[in-house]
Amino acid sequence: MQIRTAISNRLSGAYLALGFGILSLGFSAIFVRAADAPGTMTAFYRMAIGSSVMLLPFIGQARRKPIADTKRGLWLSVLGGIFFALDLTFWTTGVVMSGAAIPTLMANTAPVWVGLGAWLIFREKQGAIFWGGLLLALTGTVVILSQDFSRNMSFGIGGGFGLLAAVFYGAYQLVTQQARSQVRTLPYFWLATTTSAVFLLFLNLTLDRSFVGYDRFTYLNFLAIGLLVQVFGWLAINYAQGHLPAAIVSATLLAQPVLTAVIAWLLLDEAFTLWQVIGGAATIAGIYVVHRSRATRT
Repeated sequence: MQIRTAISNRLSGAYLALGFGILSLGFSAIFVRAADAPGTMTAFYRMAIGSSVMLLPFIGQARRKPIADTKRGLWLSVLGGIFFALDLTFWTTGVVMSGAAIPTLMANTAPVWVGLGAWLIFREKQGAIFWGGLLLALTGTVVILSQDFSRNMSFGIGGGFGLLAAVFYGAYQLVTQQARSQVRTLPYFWLATTTSAVFLLFLNLTLDRSFVGYDRFTYLNFLAIGLLVQVFGWLAINYAQGHLPAAIVSATLLAQPVLTAVIAWLLLDEAFTLWQVIGGAATIAGIYVVHRSRATRT
């Protein structure tokens, strides 16, 4: 009886953590949109705050045990951080240009590019269901982007940046898959996050963007996206991944662009056309099919 109660409590905690993680990710685009700063600057503060908060736990674990089994794992962690920084660069820029919902939806097509990358690089065989899901997802993205370009050029470019972000996030996931077999969870999280922060630091310096002089509300958005999204949000999702089946977690994560769209409609008054709704539904359905096909094969 006690064992059953303990398991039930642990599962309840995992579902609560997953819900909190999804909610925090759903607000991430809202923080980017609300901050009166370039998207790359918001991305820098997100990663810099995340790296700073997790520094002491990283040092504590590094003192107790080696952070990686091989030097290759360390280099892969750095490469993962660069890919994640590029993902954030394009996604945040897209959000600033065309709103929160569409670039976020485009960025969540990453599982499609992960499947393609696994097929091209690792020679993983993909079944007919995967290719059907891929076709459905890409059809939805074409519908959305064509509508955006017909309405406003910057809207279309913003959605295109979201799609580029998905490609780099897919590359980040493929690198992470290789690195995590050689580097533990917390060290990988910190190394990748810190690498992203350094990359974004030099990117913003190259673009001659100011790191200071923003209003108080913008700094609060920087703090919120660094703590609520990068630290607490992702840690909550990682906790849920340790207690719930991957199929449940990955399928639930598809709620993020939907949640972002609802929040953007309520808080930012972002309106959507019927074709955008249809394209979004097709994209999410296609991503789900891709998820399920790969999870089943695994």
